[in-house]
Amino acid sequence: MRRLLAVVLMVLLPLSAWCAGPSQTLEAGQVLRGRFVQERHLKGFNAPLRTEGHFVLVPGRGLIWLAETPFAVTTIITAQGLVQAVGGAETMRLPSARLPFLSRLYDMLGGVLGGDWRAIETDFAATRSGDAGHWQMELSPRQTPDQITMPFRSITAKGGRFLDEVILLKADGGDFDQLRFLDQSLSATPLSADEAAAFDRAR
Repeated sequence: MRRLLAVVLMVLLPLSAWCAGPSQTLEAGQVLRGRFVQERHLKGFNAPLRTEGHFVLVPGRGLIWLAETPFAVTTIITAQGLVQAVGGAETMRLPSARLPFLSRLYDMLGGVLGGDWRAIETDFAATRSGDAGHWQMELSPRQTPDQITMPFRSITAKGGRFLDEVILLKADGGDFDQLRFLDQSLSATPLSADEAAAFDRAR
């Protein structure tokens, strides 16, 4: 469960932080697409573990997070839950009813995409600095009795129009993950047949 939570947080929170720019929100009918590079820095390893892929984020529908290298793994997160596929074959399906924290994290994403930071500030202390052209956000888990158990000590997000970089410092203070977002575009272009089919499979 802890490993799954880490995966979900890695997917949802960086994209939530995309809205930290004062004027940036996603509206109904818009689609955010882009590529990502994730480097996982672990104690005892000389080089980081690197994953590359792309994502599709649609308000009201959910998120497609497709890792392409070193392995093809597709994760689809919607209000109904999480579906994961490897090599085109479904390997995991977890409805939100079984994972209350997933519903809560999804609500965080939906809230900040609509410009409502109260959705994420319930569980995180958020500090924003800079302006729309160059901003930074620091997120630290709040210590409350009903808090989701976070496997991270802090999250730092940086960007301009879009989110450019996220650094997630693990709870032990040694390991960290760095995500860079590239080639991002925001448009009203309809979903491709493959993207629509992915969301349909996640119902």
